[in-house]
Formats: sequence, structure tokens, C-alpha cells
Amino acid sequence: MTTDNHAEVPNTQPANAPDLPLQALAAFGWEPFFARQVSLEALFDTPPVRVVAVHRSGLEVVGPDIDALIPPRADATVGDWLLLDRARAHASQLLARKSLIKRRAPGTNRQEQLIAANIDTVFIVSSCNQDFNLARLERYVALVFEADITPVIVLTKADLAVDAASWIAAASAVSARVPVVALDARSVEPRQVLSPWCQPGRTVAFLGSSGVGKSTLTNALAGADLIATQAIREDDAKGRHTTTARALHRVPGGCLVLDTPGMRELQLTDAASGIAETFEDMEALAAHCRFADCQHEAEPGCAVRAAIDEGRLDPARLRRWRKLIAEDRFNSASLAERRSQDRAFGKMVKNTMKDIKARRRS
Repeated sequence: MTTDNHAEVPNTQPANAPDLPLQALAAFGWEPFFARQVSLEALFDTPPVRVVAVHRSGLEVVGPDIDALIPPRADATVGDWLLLDRARAHASQLLARKSLIKRRAPGTNRQEQLIAANIDTVFIVSSCNQDFNLARLERYVALVFEADITPVIVLTKADLAVDAASWIAAASAVSARVPVVALDARSVEPRQVLSPWCQPGRTVAFLGSSGVGKSTLTNALAGADLIATQAIREDDAKGRHTTTARALHRVPGGCLVLDTPGMRELQLTDAASGIAETFEDMEALAAHCRFADCQHEAEPGCAVRAAIDEGRLDPARLRRWRKLIAEDRFNSASLAERRSQDRAFGKMVKNTMKDIKARRRS
């Protein structure tokens, strides 16, 4: 079903229904946070629907007895809730989000890309092989913390590892606040091991590079082959892109699962608090430095350098911390400049249009 900007979505709610099926809404992830934003009258007039996929032709939205494609819009992403205006679908109200995952868009246009909204738990997936990358895991964890979402590191291909415990120990060094689980994605383990986070009405997402098993994990939770999978390259354990678009899937047990394409580039922006949460150990050490503006190089009384000298801190972690902070500051400043330029351009256009109208009247 395709629609244009003025398409009508048929009213599929039974005329004699005594009330909106709130229990059915809960199965799509509806909860009090969203209900508090909507009046009872609005619930009937504009039923809530959730964005489950974003296509060039529009947004795929679902709800109790509703499955439709509405006009595309730049301000909505997978996981968002809309109040569906059947007569003017393009004007459907976007509800405030309880969480949002975003990144700086690839390329040089200095824009943000919305990844997913209203996620409860993110499973950050990596493999127990040469594709394992500690810096990448830290980057993902910072992104998820910044979005105010619970992160869990999932290590796949544990059945093929000679010493899975060493991979778990390495991943656990990312943050003491992030659980780490290891499993065989092709077995029954995902449904058992991930069940504490995959409760009815909860929304989880898999993030990670290509080939780590995100689609395989989604299929394991679903108990069916919802998504095609491919083998990794044998020479370097790198994955091939299987998933090409983000999409929410409802799986047995009532959980909603978001599978995402592997991200070749993950640039952080506006993620200072997420970085601080990921590197709480670094922040705690830095708080004990003699100077508040300590650069942790050769200053006297530097608690960070002391920890490195005593073998309590890996100098590589300090370098990665510095890199993420510098990257975030640069990208945040670039985006702020872009927003300022966009506002200035919009103001110029508005003033120009006013001048044109004034000349026409005269």
C-alpha cells in the first residue's frame, strides 16, 4: 500500500468497540510514558501507531487492527509512536520519546542520523574472533548510555572460541555497569540467555558490525528465519551486509526486536555524558588529579598517570578516552554550527518572502 501526502488511512477500529484496546497497544510497546501525553479523546480520534520500518516511499506503521504505509517524514524513525490522523496521515502527531539513538551521519554534511527510538535494551553484539574490537565496543556503549538505554554486550561464536572466558574478560573491561554474555547465536541459547531483557511489551535492539550475528540472533528469538543471513569472510572474520534497513519484529513471547544494518562508521556527537558513564573509572581517577584542568600527561599530582605507572590502568584506555572526547567535541561543535547556519538561512528566506509580498502589495 502506498500513499501520497494527502492519503487517507481507513478507519479499521470497529464502530461498536467500547474502548481502545489498551492491552493490545501494550503488545506493541505502549506504556504509561506515552499514555500521559495523550488525552482520552485523542486516543479515539487519532489511534496510536508505532513505526516499524522506514522506507523511501513512507513509514510503515502498525497498531491494533492497523497496518499502513504513511507519507515519509524526516523527524520520525523506527520505534517512534505517532497519533495517526487518518484524514491527513502526513500530519500525524509524533509523541515525545523516552529514548533516542542517533549518530553523526556518514559523510561531510554535518547532519545527525536518527537510528531508533523508544528502545529499552540494546544488545551490543561482537564476535569471539579477530573482529573483536574493544574501542568499537566502548563507542557503542557510550552511544547507548547517552540515549539513556540499558546496554548489554553479547559475544557470539563462543562455541568456536578456544577460550571464551578471555573474550568475556576483555569485554567486561569496557564498563563495570554493562553485563556481558557469551553464546552460540545458532542454538537455543539466545532465547534462554537474553530472556531477562526480552519480556512482553519490551523493545530490544541489536547493534554491531556486519557478520557478528545480529540477524541470526533475531531469528533465534523469533524461532523462525525472519531475516536472511550470510557467512563471514574466512580470511579476516569480517561480515557481509545482510540487513539493509532497520525494522522492528514482534517475536513469540511478546518482545519487539530491532535488527539493524552493520555500521561501517559510528561518529559520536552530543554524547559527553555517555562517554563519561562508559569511562567512569577514568572520570573517578581524573577527579583526584591535583589540577582541575589536568591533561594527564606530565603534570605533577596526576592521578591518571599514577594509575598507569602502578599498572592499575591500561594506557590504551586513556588514549581511547581522549579520542572519543575530542571526537565528540568536534562533531558537536560542527553540528551546532550547521544548526546555526540552517536557522540563519531559514530567517533569510522568511525575510525575503516578506519583502516579495510587500513589493507585490505596493
